[in-house]
Amino acid sequence: MAKFSGLKGTGFISRATVAAITAALVGTTTGAMAADNPQGAAEAAAAAKTYKSAPAPARMAPSSTASASAGAEARNLFAVSGDELYLYIANGSGGYLPREDLGAGYSSIKNGQQADNDGDGVADDLWMWDTAGYLGYASGEGDQGFTVGGGWNIYNKVLSPGNLGGAAAPDMIARDSAGALWLYLGYGNGKLTGRTKVGSGWNIYNQIAGVGDLSGDGKADIVARDTAGVLWLYKGTGDYKAPFSGRTKVGSGWGVYNTVVGVGDLDGDGRSDLIARDSTGALYRYSGTGNAAAPYKARVKIGAGGWNTYRFMF
Repeated sequence: MAKFSGLKGTGFISRATVAAITAALVGTTTGAMAADNPQGAAEAAAAAKTYKSAPAPARMAPSSTASASAGAEARNLFAVSGDELYLYIANGSGGYLPREDLGAGYSSIKNGQQADNDGDGVADDLWMWDTAGYLGYASGEGDQGFTVGGGWNIYNKVLSPGNLGGAAAPDMIARDSAGALWLYLGYGNGKLTGRTKVGSGWNIYNQIAGVGDLSGDGKADIVARDTAGVLWLYKGTGDYKAPFSGRTKVGSGWGVYNTVVGVGDLDGDGRSDLIARDSTGALYRYSGTGNAAAPYKARVKIGAGGWNTYRFMF
């Protein structure tokens, strides 16, 4: 199991956060619940019922603050090369400071997602899953982590774009090998309800990304790239039963990239941005516009090369 040496006072995810999620995953046993029911049958049913009917903080309508920050969530960037974890701190002007080496021991980590569970506009919470299929969580508000559940290796894509289900907390979507898309509603404390199927046929896409609002309506959206290199926008609806409306074509030619990652507001203009890595290892920023018809400005190169060393970034 990977050993997290911790972050270095970034103001985003703390050393304690990463240490806590590691401890949770290290301590996981085979008795953890499966992905389709991460809290157990009775608990998942109760969770779903509570989520739909309970007052804050389990469920509440997005406040004006939450809506305003839907596309402006600030994130740094984590990158894993082989067994080594690196941190890139956002420089506030659309790029990153030189990387910090956080140490070795990350070969068993499959990927991760940042989250802003307290709605303060800063992603200081973390989900991570390992090659054994366990999902762990820890919050930047404390030093306690826990295992959400096992069985997450049935998915080939897991993403937390923000609030998809109409409450204030970030939710999670996951795609399985058959192309079905599943939604896990979040409580705002890292725990998730049982999954709900929200789509099929999503295996036509080889990249899915997004953090927050891309269209200017205050709801979290995602983009997806198909095998022909066309990028599509799926606008969020705020309805957990059908979290996305029909797709809108963003543009073609996106097949030149082998990775696209939603990074929140990287350039400091209050809109959600995207980064993309091409086959030469160059990194580009696509600044958000807040316009659904054309959600991104022209690309800007922010990394000359060498980014292909990373097997994943989040």
